[in-house]
Amino acid sequence: MRSRAYNLIMYKVYILESLKDGSKHVGVTEDISKRLKEHNTGSAKYSNSKRPYRLVWYCVFKNKTKALQFEKYLKHGSGFAFARKHLI
Repeated sequence: MRSRAYNLIMYKVYILESLKDGSKHVGVTEDISKRLKEHNTGSAKYSNSKRPYRLVWYCVFKNKTKALQFEKYLKHGSGFAFARKHLI
């Protein structure tokens, strides 16, 4: 019997809170520690002016497409309200 190596990449949808002004940032990544570090060191251009950040919530997906869809949902309309009411 041959052993199969499975690629267990997990995708994390996350919400960060700016410690500077309390604003929120939603994103998706494979490595949440690395991504938080990028936000806090200024490597992430969009969020550079509002650093430092703290992680307030994240959820793990096995499927990249579903993670990207959920990220998009949280950034718009009713998903924006849902996140603020139920996730953070």
